[in-house]
Amino acid sequence: MRLTTLLITTFIVALLQPPPSAPAQEKNGRSDAGKTLNDFFESEWNYEMEQNPVRASFLGDRRWNDRWGDKSLEAIRKSEEHTVDALARLTRIERAKLLPADQLNYDLFKKDLENDIEEARFRPYLMPINQRGGPQTLDELGERLRFETVKDYEDWVARLRSFPLLMEQNIALMREGARTHVMWPKIVLERVPAQIDKQLVSKPEESPFFKPFTKFPEAISAADRERLTKQASEAIASGVLPSFQKLKKYFVDEYLPAAFDQVGVWQMPQGAEYYAFLTQRHTTTALTPQQIHEKGLSEVARIRGEMQAILTKVGFKGTLPEFFTKLRTDPQFFYKTPEELLEAYRALAKRIDPNLVKVFKTLPRCPYGVTPIPDKIAPDTTTAYYNQPAADGSRAGTYFVNLYKPETRPKWEMMALSLHESVPGHHLQIALAQELGDIPKFRRYGGYTAFVEGWGLYAESLGEEMGLYDDPYSKFGQLTYEMWRAVRLVVDTGMHQMKWDRKRAIDFFMENAPKAENDIVNEIDRYISMPGQALAYKIGELKIKELRDRARNEMGENFDIREFHDAVLLSGAVPLDILERNITSWISTKKSAPTPKPTQ
Repeated sequence: MRLTTLLITTFIVALLQPPPSAPAQEKNGRSDAGKTLNDFFESEWNYEMEQNPVRASFLGDRRWNDRWGDKSLEAIRKSEEHTVDALARLTRIERAKLLPADQLNYDLFKKDLENDIEEARFRPYLMPINQRGGPQTLDELGERLRFETVKDYEDWVARLRSFPLLMEQNIALMREGARTHVMWPKIVLERVPAQIDKQLVSKPEESPFFKPFTKFPEAISAADRERLTKQASEAIASGVLPSFQKLKKYFVDEYLPAAFDQVGVWQMPQGAEYYAFLTQRHTTTALTPQQIHEKGLSEVARIRGEMQAILTKVGFKGTLPEFFTKLRTDPQFFYKTPEELLEAYRALAKRIDPNLVKVFKTLPRCPYGVTPIPDKIAPDTTTAYYNQPAADGSRAGTYFVNLYKPETRPKWEMMALSLHESVPGHHLQIALAQELGDIPKFRRYGGYTAFVEGWGLYAESLGEEMGLYDDPYSKFGQLTYEMWRAVRLVVDTGMHQMKWDRKRAIDFFMENAPKAENDIVNEIDRYISMPGQALAYKIGELKIKELRDRARNEMGENFDIREFHDAVLLSGAVPLDILERNITSWISTKKSAPTPKPTQ
């Protein structure tokens, strides 16, 4: 998997690190079954890291920095057997004897194992390459590693020397995938040869894999530098470059011609079952693709109606697409300088913060700041993003905003964007999760997109209750962001379940969302090679809203939105079915609690 994709998957997930003073009584009060469970978690984590050294390195675990991991079919078979055995060992632990927090961890791990066993039936490991990553992007790992000692460099040399074996294993997987028709469609694979070409340099020193050897810490001697540089150059010349030549020939001559001409996983063996599984795994619900498609169409129609109402409110006489054009081009919607844009973002944060108490009872102790995205990466980076606080409290959360070309960054999107990325969105949720205490590593470094991004999208809607969408254009911005996620429900299921072609998906997107065509094409191609993933955002938001409406209806005047948010957030990121279980329990507890007597 490409490391940038890993970032997407784990961007919120280094969260749940215990603060320096995790409560001792929780650890000391853990039952024998709880200790057994957590020993099991630790053992399984170490196994996972050893079997996936690239992921371990990415997470900062340097124990296996000298290897890539075994990607042979035999190793994959043994890993699948281990997963079945791990599930059997887990179920021998008596859940009833666990504390509630450990019961939740038990349930989450059990569900993950069951999903892994189910997914293995579809053999997704036979698709190790697409336009988003594969062996042609593994050099990116070098940018994530620390090169501080001689051993760090020796480990990278060891990886370079074993690269030919890794490539052979990847090509073997691809051959089996081509033979059994477990492949990505041609339209996305056609982007890969150009990526491989970037690895086919004329000199080893020009290889991206050589980059760590272009500079050394002062502590490393000249003799070691010379030795390591020579070893790296030889390993790239004799192994890495020939491996990519072999990959390019196989890919162009055999693999690409065998790929599907149409889009959608329905073309694969058991394709319909596979997509149904992916739908449920990514959304953490039992929804079918058909149900999600219909929900998407319903949401698109609803949001279009709300957009149309704003056109009427502001007196615009044209069509919705004409209004999109106005929003993208009218100078009144843009700041002239980066400085003005940054000041406006910071002013928004100051406006949002004091309104949080209207809808939240528990707020994180950790603050956040609003900072410009560095100039060197701003032209190639998204509008904004969030970085979580340091676990030891040494660094606050950071809401990074893009100041490059302010004439392309409309004012009307800034409020919804800020609510999503900072508070009450990602910062509030993640910082609270970090303050929960002692949580096993599989939760600390793993996450559920349906919850995390569902919460971020839900947070955008809270601007209404916090009194922050007093400008109709900023409200339109919130609807624009919501529409983007609603369209995903339609086009993802359209291509993978209902056999839509790519053009139909692109056209539907363009008709309903004011994004640039190039962005839309890239989005559609992302959905083609990540089936089901994009469904998580809107489904998560809708589930949170559904549970809130249910709680309000059942509790009547006793409903407190601030307590509801506590019930959602204070167990950390969880699958939506477990979130529903938590909220059902909370509603039951609140309804059975005695009504406080009025004070005399």
